[in-house]
Amino acid sequence: MSTENEGNEGKAVPSVPSVPPVPAATPDQTPDGVTPPPPPSQGAAHDEPPHAPGAHPATPAHAEAPRHDPTHQGAPAHASAGHAAAPQPPQHAPYGAPPQPPAGAASWPPPPPAVPSYSYDDGGARYAAGGGGGPVWGAPVPPGSESPRGKRRGGGLVAAVAVAALVAGGIGGALGFWAADRNDDGSTGSTTVAASDTPRDLKRPAGTVAGVAAKALPSVVTIDAQGGDGEGGTGTGFVYDKEGHILTNNHVVASAADSGELSATFSNGKKYAAEVVGRAQGYDVAVLKLKNPPPGLAPLPLGNSEGVAVGDSTIAIGAPFGLSNTVTTGIISAKNRPVASGDGSSNKNSYMSALQTDASINPGNSGGPLLDATGAVIGINSAIQSTGGGLGQSQAGSIGLGFAIPVNQAKNVAEQLIKTGKPVYPVIGATVSMEEKTGGAAISSQGTGGTPAITPNGPAAQAGLKGGDVITKFDDSVIDSGPTLIGEIWTHKPGDKVTLTYERDGKTAQAEVTLGQREGDS
Repeated sequence: MSTENEGNEGKAVPSVPSVPPVPAATPDQTPDGVTPPPPPSQGAAHDEPPHAPGAHPATPAHAEAPRHDPTHQGAPAHASAGHAAAPQPPQHAPYGAPPQPPAGAASWPPPPPAVPSYSYDDGGARYAAGGGGGPVWGAPVPPGSESPRGKRRGGGLVAAVAVAALVAGGIGGALGFWAADRNDDGSTGSTTVAASDTPRDLKRPAGTVAGVAAKALPSVVTIDAQGGDGEGGTGTGFVYDKEGHILTNNHVVASAADSGELSATFSNGKKYAAEVVGRAQGYDVAVLKLKNPPPGLAPLPLGNSEGVAVGDSTIAIGAPFGLSNTVTTGIISAKNRPVASGDGSSNKNSYMSALQTDASINPGNSGGPLLDATGAVIGINSAIQSTGGGLGQSQAGSIGLGFAIPVNQAKNVAEQLIKTGKPVYPVIGATVSMEEKTGGAAISSQGTGGTPAITPNGPAAQAGLKGGDVITKFDDSVIDSGPTLIGEIWTHKPGDKVTLTYERDGKTAQAEVTLGQREGDS
């Protein structure tokens, strides 16, 4: 069928207790600056040893990793709502714990300010919500103390690993708090960090899809065709030469070719009026010319469609459903695929021996370039297979079966249209059946309107072909129907010599045929 035609996610938030937490009271200092230990605990939420501000708690050799508590989430012990926490007896560091610093000794990092004890998880370490970023539990190892990670004494290894993890979280939190405190000088500077090795304008290599697309997009246009009868549509084309010629599909411009308006809009948004130079309905190729072309036009380079292999990468550019400058990718799925499609405004079909691709092609992609991995044009996107069956102008979307006119054929047609304004078709001078279940291309017994099926003195007649013969091969290509034969013939030029294999009365024979020509669409 022809191609014509978040909402906010749930973010993690601090888990808030059902009852507002009670901030920890700051104990009175003794004259010597050392905080006395609290009385024994009764009903405290956790059995964690209390510690004075600026001092570090001793870590038991067999301490368990902090457990997740849905109410307190690892916060220091506080009394429940309406109950005061009972005092706890002094606690001594177990064997193997790092030594305690002298009383009143300076410690780093400084303790965070007193804040409510509910916390949130961040990267595996818990931090007090609304605080300076310091960890709620766990703290850095005091200076000069022995690192618990060096311990390998039985069960002490578990405690050592837990302490190491807490130390890492504590250091990160402390440094974060220090950096924020240093920047909190009344200025409005941002704390956003940018990657130092990311260039301001990232350059994509020429061989990438992004590189190919960036180079090709300025040479691709979106075509708007508005017919005099109100019909119209959107398609695609691309710059063919520096004189302002645009190559596209015939069915893109057919509705506005005789009476109507045509325009081409470039990827930069600039729009130019255009006119038809010539069109070939049978090939489904048309050439437009910009009436006032801008300077510096960059034609897309043309590749060699004969050198394409199945599996080669493809890039399609077009305006699917009016979405201009759309880039899709795929591969060459097959070559020499016989395709017949209509232009949507007549009963005449176009025939091609197409390049098949799974790059997404939809209505509006018609006439756009199919590029190879180097950015060279290897085909003109023209048709897609629909789930409803058949090829035509249905508005169904892509199912991964797109077809492009080989660029070698399109180039020959474009040159002829630019030169004379009329297409020239190679012919064998025989009328063949369009039925698909004949085992080949069967030559009809009678031509259209009662004319002879074999043109007198034409190429087929001179080669000895007769009505009823079934052509099964065109050179080395297998022929399974009339449309397949026409598609193969039209990949050649008038005057080319080809070998036809045919069957007659159950026997197989061959004939060499010099292709004739027909000018214009009949």
